[in-house]
Amino acid sequence: MSAVFPGRYTAQIDESFVVFLIGMRINNLLAVRKWLPVANAMGPMISELMQHPEKGLMSSQFFVSWRTILSVQYWRSFEQLEAFARNPNDPHLPAWQRFNKAVGGSGIVGIYHETYLVKAGQYEAIYGNMPLFGLAMGTQHQPITTGKRQTARRRLGGENEPAVPFPQA
Repeated sequence: MSAVFPGRYTAQIDESFVVFLIGMRINNLLAVRKWLPVANAMGPMISELMQHPEKGLMSSQFFVSWRTILSVQYWRSFEQLEAFARNPNDPHLPAWQRFNKAVGGSGIVGIYHETYLVKAGQYEAIYGNMPLFGLAMGTQHQPITTGKRQTARRRLGGENEPAVPFPQA
């Protein structure tokens, strides 16, 4: 189990970055031969990216909700994400080609992705009594005590007063 950081923390990154959601949905539970290869394809991709941080992945986490598998990923740039997706020497493009050949438009397995380009300073994050999670896994994990990091609006560069007192450990 990951170590819990008591108190409040935020993620700190001074550059623009990309939030990438990618996943699949099993539309036909009985078609295991069609959806299992799709489900198994993501692991090797993430392993490749973790072994080569220069490719741009900062962090990734998986979530499962009944028929749906989701990977939330944080990338340094869209250019690096796109380069990985299109490079025939990386695992994504061959997996994409296999999916199109085996599943195509049959409706047996759904796939999706969403890409969000986040400009520097246009994000905020808070983690209370949590292990490293989300954006903080791939950036600087900073404690929040008082001042400019204390509220969501302040973390986004604005000004306001806390709605509730700052919790003490």
